[in-house]
Amino acid sequence: MPQINQLKPAEKGEIAVYAPYYTDKRRKYLGLAISLYKQKNLEGARNIEGGENIPFVITWTVSILPADITRCRMQFDGNQELSYEIMMATYEFIDFLIDVLLNYNKTRTIDFSKTFYGKLLRYE
Repeated sequence: MPQINQLKPAEKGEIAVYAPYYTDKRRKYLGLAISLYKQKNLEGARNIEGGENIPFVITWTVSILPADITRCRMQFDGNQELSYEIMMATYEFIDFLIDVLLNYNKTRTIDFSKTFYGKLLRYE
């Protein structure tokens, strides 16, 4: 699996299908987010304030259309008991992948947003 900084943007046709779902500012990252999405998995670490980061692996199904459902499964620390599953519209999951890219550009770490974890852990 290529690292985030080795991703090549998706093709213009793929980007055009998803573009209406995002603001101009976020569309800038859409090509890379779609490429990341097509990889079907990602490894990173959940940032814990004042504690040690918890490694995770997330895998997901890939759908072609923005309104299709993507099923995501995230496992923390290699522990089967710390596995969570969530389903959401593909365009919504790609929006979370844009957050991952923005976070990576700032911190050089691979992690999802607090909003994503709230949804995954059903806090919202």
